[in-house]
Amino acid sequence: MIRKEGWRPANLLSLLAGLGILAVIILLVAALFTHSYRLGILAGTTALVVGYISFLFVCFVGYAFLYGRHRPRRDVDFVVVLGSGLIGGDRVPPLLASRLNRGREVFESQAARGNPPVLITSGGQGPDEKLPEAHAMADYLVERGFPAERIEREDRSRTTEENLLFSKVIMEQAKPDYRCVIVTNNFHAFRAALTARKTGVNGQVFGSPTAAYYWPSATIREFAAVFLSHKLINFGICGLLALCGLLAAL
Repeated sequence: MIRKEGWRPANLLSLLAGLGILAVIILLVAALFTHSYRLGILAGTTALVVGYISFLFVCFVGYAFLYGRHRPRRDVDFVVVLGSGLIGGDRVPPLLASRLNRGREVFESQAARGNPPVLITSGGQGPDEKLPEAHAMADYLVERGFPAERIEREDRSRTTEENLLFSKVIMEQAKPDYRCVIVTNNFHAFRAALTARKTGVNGQVFGSPTAAYYWPSATIREFAAVFLSHKLINFGICGLLALCGLLAAL
């Protein structure tokens, strides 16, 4: 991950998670062999909190895995492909190419039913980019034979929420009772689905493949974002578990 993506903090999440797991194991082993009362309380309380977070993580990964492979069964009017950063400010990276290729697959499967949808490339221009992501994405598709007249460009958004909100405006103006498929990478599908529900977009999210080396850190980042979006409940439960561990020890 570091060799291919660099030393950004987000790229170190799998390393930090691994070190955290080792730290918990060492703490449990130390408590077992030293017979320390205080260390036993700390180890037991830590195990409760880590167990809760691990349970949520397993549920998150399982649901994201299944949801990302759920194919649209009904005709749709639009296929929205969410953008990501560009290489060198103007080139589509493999991660984004995976989304575009999956979006094209959805388009072609719909077209085979006699209902070719409009494909919306969604992404604005970042401070280090030479053009909006939506334009680079559309150019990538057209260069590979995709019909330009079936592409709509949403080039203002900076976040996933803006991707969906601005794309929603385009879809509602064209067809108020639209249905759509939103395409992103499989690790991002669950959070994108939550955001789609929040913004009122009428559609489902479809995941595209992600390189194996990139998946662990990306999944941990997505889980952390969802976990923190419900921080009052999650931190409250973690605090309650820690209190229960302490009371049980006393």
